[in-house]
Amino acid sequence: MLRDTSLSAVSAGFVATLVGFTSTIALIFHAARSLGATPDQITSWVLALGLGMGLSTLGLSLWTRAPILITWSTPGAAVIAGAATGVSLSEAVGAFLVCGVLMWLCGVTGWFERIMNRIPLALASSLLAGILAKFALLSFAAATPQPLLIVTMLMVYLVGKRWWPRYAVLGVLLGGTAVAAAQGLLDTSQVKLQFAQPVFVMPTWSWHAVLSMGVPLFIVTMASQAVPGVSAIRVSGYQPPVSPLMSWSGITTVLLAPFGGYAFNLAAITAAIVLNPHAHADAGKRYTAAMWAGLFYIAMGLLGGAVAGLLAAFPAALIMGVAGMALLGTIANGLATSLAEPGKREAALITFLVTLSGVTLLGVGSAFWGLVAGVVTLFVEHYRIRPPSHEGPDER
Repeated sequence: MLRDTSLSAVSAGFVATLVGFTSTIALIFHAARSLGATPDQITSWVLALGLGMGLSTLGLSLWTRAPILITWSTPGAAVIAGAATGVSLSEAVGAFLVCGVLMWLCGVTGWFERIMNRIPLALASSLLAGILAKFALLSFAAATPQPLLIVTMLMVYLVGKRWWPRYAVLGVLLGGTAVAAAQGLLDTSQVKLQFAQPVFVMPTWSWHAVLSMGVPLFIVTMASQAVPGVSAIRVSGYQPPVSPLMSWSGITTVLLAPFGGYAFNLAAITAAIVLNPHAHADAGKRYTAAMWAGLFYIAMGLLGGAVAGLLAAFPAALIMGVAGMALLGTIANGLATSLAEPGKREAALITFLVTLSGVTLLGVGSAFWGLVAGVVTLFVEHYRIRPPSHEGPDER
């Protein structure tokens, strides 16, 4: 790892971790509090999630030699918070275990991989572009309340792309931090060194919790994260075995659920940061960016109580700006790939727009519905339409 790594890989790993934690850690805290978790139990959640993500990312990236980034289920946290009424913390842990077992079954049976192998590359690329474009839009929208910060970061990015492309994102982070500090936007008052301690919660079983929380948690995690996560990896040119990735995500969930590791799965948005060529010029060594992200995940998990204060020190506009600009290249590549085939162009465009819309139906996010819309479009456009014959009159 040390031989293959580079400063840009370390930078990409740190940015991916920073974006992953800061963008949704508040939602994790809200979900835990909705279940009646104590402060010590919430800290245990951070520890379990950090260790689960970090160790899984390290092991899978080293095994496959591909940038495999494992993260918590962001839509799953929203499901937990929404279904917490009438569910105790111990019953929720039982529901988490059910979710983990279902994920494991998807891996060992190969069901999920067979489905993914049937998704056209054009739709997978437009799905990924739609997911990432939302973050890029939010990053530029942050220019309204913080114009100097975002404009400075954009200029640093453009200059970096011109003269030091491998370190452009690192320059954006450093430049944004400097401007934020000069404007007094960094709040370090809540940063305190505090190590996390695991707190075990004995699971109990409730059909209400399983049906209202466990099964929806499994569905939204697989539909909203696993599908775009695999798409992100494949669009970037890597072909790791999908079934073992799903199986390991399920096993990790089962092992860490009693400590707060409610659901683990492939990352999509933050994965694009370590999959980007800026992370490492050599695609064969880009796995080191994911491994550095894994190390940072572990560090944040161990610090536990200090994480919330540390992450709160950065203004939201800074985090969104770094995320959006780090994803621009991946968005462009996704759109170029998705629109390359004329016969699938309209289906890819519909997939992109539905995904970008952020629509949520039946508790499932826009990534799933964007893919459904694209598949339906392809079916309607090409059902029973034979390709044109190239035979001449005399050849018939």
